[in-house]
Amino acid sequence: MDLYLLRHGKAETGSGIGDDMRALTPEGRKEIRQVAAWIASQGIPLALVATSPLLRARETADLVIHALETCPDPGVWDELAPGGDLEDLIIRIARCGPAAALLLVGHEPHLSTLASRIIAGDERARLTLAKGGLAKIRGVRFVNGITGELHWLLTPRQIRAMR
Repeated sequence: MDLYLLRHGKAETGSGIGDDMRALTPEGRKEIRQVAAWIASQGIPLALVATSPLLRARETADLVIHALETCPDPGVWDELAPGGDLEDLIIRIARCGPAAALLLVGHEPHLSTLASRIIAGDERARLTLAKGGLAKIRGVRFVNGITGELHWLLTPRQIRAMR
């Protein structure tokens, strides 16, 4: 299985907005459209896109789906929300099957903790996904836990430079 991790784009800040209802900023939408276009240009055969239930993550997933055109609508996974249970998330990923290519859209530090668990077996890898950052972990397997190899970790700026 190949696992792609995408952190949501830049989102609104300010008082009066609950964290779960913070939307992408215009700059965040533009950046995610560029990331989504790059994903589409790579011909990545995503079997599933799953997103955190928070608005900014759902908007990010929707922009990716729109760019891909052939990808199914995103599933909303509570395990991808900030503070979601990492073990439950790993179980949910495992249920998707070994041949699937999955894109998970979520938040920091949850995504980097997941990546570290997969590539190092614990949280010691100390990765950070920038807003709009994308990682690919290839060869994800579920034998005595979860394992895989970090193939790349890109910032939105790096993705723009490759377009």
